Amino acid sequence: MLVNVLLGISIIFNLILIAYTIKRYKIMGMLNIYLDKVLAGEYAPEILDQCEGEVSILKANIYKATTTLKYQKELLNEDKVRMADAIADISHQLKTPLTSMMVMNDLLKTEEDPEKVQDFLSTQSHQLDKMQWLIQTLLKLSKLDAGTIEMKRDNVSAIELIDEAAKAFEIQMDLKDVKYSFMKKDVEVCCDKNWTLEAIQNIIKNCIEHMDLAGELKIDIEDNNLFNEIRISDNGCGISKEDMPHIFERFYKGANAGKDSVGIGLALAKTIMESQRGDIFVESTEGVGSVFKLRFYKTII
Repeated sequence: MLVNVLLGISIIFNLILIAYTIKRYKIMGMLNIYLDKVLAGEYAPEILDQCEGEVSILKANIYKATTTLKYQKELLNEDKVRMADAIADISHQLKTPLTSMMVMNDLLKTEEDPEKVQDFLSTQSHQLDKMQWLIQTLLKLSKLDAGTIEMKRDNVSAIELIDEAAKAFEIQMDLKDVKYSFMKKDVEVCCDKNWTLEAIQNIIKNCIEHMDLAGELKIDIEDNNLFNEIRISDNGCGISKEDMPHIFERFYKGANAGKDSVGIGLALAKTIMESQRGDIFVESTEGVGSVFKLRFYKTII
């Protein structure tokens, strides 16, 4: 009798073990099909369940891994699209001055009037300067995007920073009779001096380009417990409401953009500030002027 009972228990135990093993193999087969779909680039549905045990843990970890890979793939695809768009924009921007130079070069071959020759050469020189600035700016943006630039965290005098940035535009401001004023305040900002100079100069350049003769450029500094802020304001043509959301986008040219505008100066300034964990804002009224605010936080969270 006892032997029969033990035999029955053994058979039941083996049947349970076989059923459990078949179930495990079935789950493993489903996971294998799931991974094959993921590797083939197909949509990976959720495979999480509420059960406990090592199989459930395995499912959760596989799902986490595939979700992470899917997210990274989406990021790579977005990067490829952005790169393709950037290459197309760069090609377009370089094509215009190159075409102009080719036309000028053909005209120079047959032109005999010395004055016209000088005009052509002056135009070519201007186009070369434009191309040089464009290429240098694009290289800077590429380095920042690639994360190969390590921003320094130095305490820099705001007065020294702004004086050096504005000095580069003295001739340009004189030619346009721009009235420049700087409300100096003895504070320090924590930043990378050279890159921040680049950002400030791009904003000053933008302001001057959008002002008529005898315009007014003002710079002042705000200091509080949270941040230091450099404000650069002009009384130029201002920014339209339609253009405001896009003003810091690369290669975006607003309705009031100048004929030589490329649309990367403000984008570079924004990238520089964000790379330092700072911020840049703009307030503008069309026909009145614009105020750009560069904010340097005293505590990085």
